[in-house]
Amino acid sequence: MATANQRGQHAHERGTGAGPEASDLHVLAAQLRRMNGEINRLVQGFAGEHGLHATDVQALAAILDAQEPMTPGRLREHLGLTSGAVTACVDRLERAGHVRRVRESTDRRVVHLHYVPDARAAARTYFRPLAEAAATTCARFEESELTAVLRFVAAMNEELRLMRSADR
Repeated sequence: MATANQRGQHAHERGTGAGPEASDLHVLAAQLRRMNGEINRLVQGFAGEHGLHATDVQALAAILDAQEPMTPGRLREHLGLTSGAVTACVDRLERAGHVRRVRESTDRRVVHLHYVPDARAAARTYFRPLAEAAATTCARFEESELTAVLRFVAAMNEELRLMRSADR
């Protein structure tokens, strides 16, 4: 598998040379780190108020965003944790009233993780300022600009996922 540097070099070689300059990439990287830091502060605050770890909040987000019912195994893969660490995480989330384990199939070994509605409402309330900041920011841009930003963020997330997959 290609490393991130190799993928970046291949992308550069495919390009026309009209891509961003190194200083532009530096500014972009600094802004992404700054945004990541601000979001991490919000996540840490939510985790602290609810007696959770930051990883637990990542687990909640994964459960919330899942296209199909989340299982502990899929959560383990998503978070890159051991089975024991995921079990401890889900135990904390269940004790704190954020998730419940449900055996929903004929195979009683299969467990689905569900975000408890009251806990979901509490998270929405806590993170509402983040949603409002995003809405305020979006209002400053044309639809075509937002489309480009969304494409960039989706592509960046895919590149990061590929990096993580290559590291396994």
